[in-house]
Amino acid sequence: MRRRNTFRAVLALATALILPGAVAAAAPGGVAAATPVGTHGKVAVCGVKLCDSGGKPVQLRGMSTHGLQWYSQCVNDASLDALATDWKADVLRISMYIQEGGYETDPAKFTALVNRYIEDATARGMYAIVDWHMLNPGDPNYNLARAKTFFTEIAKRHSGKTNVLYEIANEPSRVSWAKIRSYAEQIIPVIRAQDPDSVVLVGTRAWSSLGVSEGADEQEIVRNPVRADNIMYTFHFYAASHGAEYLNTLSRAADKLPMFVTEFGTQTSSGDGGNDFSRSQQYIDLMTAKKISWTNWNYSDDHRSGAVFKQGTCKAGPYPGTGPLKPAGQWVRERVLSGR
Repeated sequence: MRRRNTFRAVLALATALILPGAVAAAAPGGVAAATPVGTHGKVAVCGVKLCDSGGKPVQLRGMSTHGLQWYSQCVNDASLDALATDWKADVLRISMYIQEGGYETDPAKFTALVNRYIEDATARGMYAIVDWHMLNPGDPNYNLARAKTFFTEIAKRHSGKTNVLYEIANEPSRVSWAKIRSYAEQIIPVIRAQDPDSVVLVGTRAWSSLGVSEGADEQEIVRNPVRADNIMYTFHFYAASHGAEYLNTLSRAADKLPMFVTEFGTQTSSGDGGNDFSRSQQYIDLMTAKKISWTNWNYSDDHRSGAVFKQGTCKAGPYPGTGPLKPAGQWVRERVLSGR
């Protein structure tokens, strides 16, 4: 009996090494548990949906890191194990700020961090979103040269993987859709030259609100979409600030455009304040019904209410279960687990 169990454990480990991303750690009884990447394979855009390798629409659910310049200590083996096995998340969004003490201060350091976290997500069978977290200034063209350098390096290194998605502009603001579109049409070929098949996520106007926060809506993209294949458009919302107009815009857009909610919170747009779980649930219901993938902001122990962990958790954990979580963290974990 002991010999048989040992053989099963060795077989599971060997399979994991041969097929990275295809299986997770051995489950009780030595049976390998499926991972999101092992289940869905390389995702792609089909029509207005994100689809698995078999062409079936899929919804990915997971978490976004906080800025790596502030909270990289929260992204460690124990916390990622909890995200993959306790939360059963499909996807990790790796948020690398450009300004605000981020990439521009030390490109080599931050590129190495992103590479490390992509490998960590891959080892756990999760998808990884590489988030070029431009915020201020709001025109993505300000960082065009930096973006070309970064995405060339990242896409070249990870082009053989099945689990990497590229988010090329976090939250454009105070800039026209025409300029955002021009930026995208310059960056996407840079990625495609190294990694021709992965999904690219394009930020939308007015802090990725599809223009709503600056008096526009999804029609400017419907009329003038980015000229590229296998792309999706991003939408961000904070439920205590963004009510029915934002919700209805996302609903309409998802019928015409491939949408991915790469950032949301249950609080105000500052990522702080009281939680509006009622409005948040309306968004969750919509995203579930229309299979819109999402990542929540954020997987850290920042003092704001939108950080899922209680302050001090990242010093030593523990991370699994509801004990270390703030109210928003408990609520979001349940939605990651259940999808509803």
